[in-house]
Amino acid sequence: MLPPTCRLRPANAILRALPQLQSKAAASARQPLLLSVTNTHRSRQSSSSANSNRKLNTPIDFGTSTLLAHTSSAALANPELAAEVRSGAPTKKLNLFQAVNDGLATILEQDEKACVFGEDVAFGGVFRCTQSLSDRFGSQRVFNTPLTEQGILGFAIGLAAQGHTALPEIQFADYMFPAFDQLHNEASKMRYRSGGAAAFNSGKLVVRMPSGAVGHGALYHSQSPEGFFAGCQGLTVVIPRSPVQAKGLLLGAAAGHDPVVFMEPKILYRAAVEHVPTQPYTLPIGKAEVLKHGSDLTVVTYGTMTYVCEAAIAHIAAQLGVSVELIDLRTVRPWDKATVCESVSRTGRCVVVHEASRTGGIGEGVASEVAERCFLRLEAPVERVTGWDTHMPLAFEQFMVPDIARVFDAIKKTLEY
Repeated sequence: MLPPTCRLRPANAILRALPQLQSKAAASARQPLLLSVTNTHRSRQSSSSANSNRKLNTPIDFGTSTLLAHTSSAALANPELAAEVRSGAPTKKLNLFQAVNDGLATILEQDEKACVFGEDVAFGGVFRCTQSLSDRFGSQRVFNTPLTEQGILGFAIGLAAQGHTALPEIQFADYMFPAFDQLHNEASKMRYRSGGAAAFNSGKLVVRMPSGAVGHGALYHSQSPEGFFAGCQGLTVVIPRSPVQAKGLLLGAAAGHDPVVFMEPKILYRAAVEHVPTQPYTLPIGKAEVLKHGSDLTVVTYGTMTYVCEAAIAHIAAQLGVSVELIDLRTVRPWDKATVCESVSRTGRCVVVHEASRTGGIGEGVASEVAERCFLRLEAPVERVTGWDTHMPLAFEQFMVPDIARVFDAIKKTLEY
């Protein structure tokens, strides 16, 4: 249970503080932080003398990232989209929180038994992911709950077991621990306990939660707890990197038969912007995506770190002339072993990157599986670049998160082994 002082967060106080927090975030983006995540506007602001001597840890310009669909044609070129979507469907430019909102609205429109609920979701939530949904679909389908994560998840599991599509929101991933028993001992086990009975499972359950570092979240608002779910058999954990991915994976999760923890990197809510198909579409759960093909080394990552890795790979290619393959796991539990191991068997080298702690992080499982399955093909030990094994400090949060320089060094070290 979190300390009471950390859990007393009246909705009105949060809303009043948002403009100040956004102002601080904009100001922090102009500082030479190692957490180099920014948007196009901030990138222009950061091209000052303060950054002139920095060769690697320059702010990431999402406006030029090749991982985002900056045009409608780029969005519709995605081979994972259904043929009817790819053949000229309209698109709309959305950031990540807007794409989540669009995905939730689509589920509510398609499924009359779907319900969205959580702390403060009726008026949009802290990050505005549920904005206007209560007005559109009514207070019986989009509603606030008491401040009790255990109660939210217990109610959600019962709702799903009775045939509804439960879409609860945990306000921050840091707050999910009081509900961990419900997820691990109830939601993840129900279908197994029932022998697969249709009337006794929690498959129609998608638990959304903002996660990851944000630059000023500290102990209770910047955790990356995905590793805690690694041993929860029957539970799926999804972490999208972009608006197109967020909408498609959210719809895919709601259409599946397993309970899903859907962790949204909060720092990308407004930073990642791209064209998103307006029609409903799903993206595959449990399938990794090769974002960039390469022949000399494989980088495996997910979420916010995909952009950090993209920048590090560009520097490696420019300075060393090597070809690096980049893979986004998307689903981190269970993760796509076939795609990752096929890549590493070709390249012979692997670097795993995530911002969660090194011990207990997703990278432990990925590194060990790659070492077992690809041992005879490996030219070097599997390298990991992760957050440090300590609490997330407010003053030094920027140093906790892997940056471009750390990823660059890990790739270089592995190549030179």
